[in-house]
Amino acid sequence: MPLYSSDYQPRFIFKNGHISTIYSGLFREVEGVQQIRERLELADGDFLDLDWSFARKKTDKVVVLLHGLEGNAQRPYMLGSAKYLNTKGLDCCSVNFRGCSGETNRLFRSYHSGATEDLDAVVQYILSDKKYRSIFLKGFSLGGNMALKYLGERTVPKSIKGAIGISVPCDLHDSLLQLLKFKNTLYAKRFKNHLIAKLEEKKKSFPELLSDSDIKKIKTLKDFDDLYTSKAHGFKDAIDYYNTCSSQQFLANIKTPTLIVNALNDSFLGRNCYPLKEAEVNPKLFLNLPKYGGHVGFPDAQNLSYPEKIGYKFLKETF
Repeated sequence: MPLYSSDYQPRFIFKNGHISTIYSGLFREVEGVQQIRERLELADGDFLDLDWSFARKKTDKVVVLLHGLEGNAQRPYMLGSAKYLNTKGLDCCSVNFRGCSGETNRLFRSYHSGATEDLDAVVQYILSDKKYRSIFLKGFSLGGNMALKYLGERTVPKSIKGAIGISVPCDLHDSLLQLLKFKNTLYAKRFKNHLIAKLEEKKKSFPELLSDSDIKKIKTLKDFDDLYTSKAHGFKDAIDYYNTCSSQQFLANIKTPTLIVNALNDSFLGRNCYPLKEAEVNPKLFLNLPKYGGHVGFPDAQNLSYPEKIGYKFLKETF
C-alpha cells in the first residue's frame, strides 16, 4: 500500500481537531498574494472566475487549486497554497466555482462535488490558451473529491502530472452523515445558512423554479441537496447525487500520481472516507493519514499548513 509517512506534530492546542479546523478557517491570515482575475466563459452560457498568481520566474508548471464547499479563491487555505507554491516556482490558477466569486452565476445550476465538467473546462482552457507543459491539481474537501473523480472517471490529458486531495470526503453520503451529527452542528449550520442565502439570490432570477415555501423546508444539508442540488444538476435526489459523485468508486482507476491527506481526527469524515482498500490495489494512489489536522486545518510553523509542505514535496517528485 502506498502510504506516505506523516511526521506532522502540531502544537498541543492544535491536536484538537475542532480548534485546528476553526483556526485555519476563520483566523489564519495569509498576506502578499497578488491575484489577477480572468473570466472563463463556459459552453453552457455560464462562467467561472479564475484567480491567477505567479512565481517570480517564468515557469511551464501550473497548479489548479479547487476550494471546498462555500469557499473561494481567497480562503486562507487557497491563498496559503498559492503563496507557498509561487515561492517554489509554480504558477497557480485558483478556481472559483460557479457562484463563488462574489457574483451570482447565470444559470439555475451552480456547483457540486462531482461537477468535473467545469474542472475539465479549466484544464482544456489552460491547454489551449496557456503555455504550460505540466498541470497539477490540488483540491480541498469538495474540490478534492472533484479532482479525484475527474482523474478516475476518464482518460485525462498527459500534461496532468500529479494531484493532491486534502480532507477529501471520498464517500459523500458518509461525510453527510458525519455533518448531521451533534459534534458538527455549528459547521453544518454555517454551511446551510450560506447555501440558503445563495438560494434566496437565485430565486430572484428563477422565481418559477424556487419558492419561499421550498426554501423554508430546508432544515438540514441533506434537505438542501434534495431540494436544490439534485434537481438543479440532474440527479434523482440527494442519495443519487452522493452515490453518483463520490470519488471513492473512481480511485482504483486513477493513473496519475495522487496524494490524499486526510487527518484521522477530521470530524467531517467517516470510515469510508479513508480509502485504504483502494490504495492497496492502485500504486498511483498515495495516502497520508496524520493523527491530527481536523478538516482543512493542519496549522504548522511559520504560518504554513502541513499539506502545503508535504504536498509540494509530493508534486516535486512528479516533475
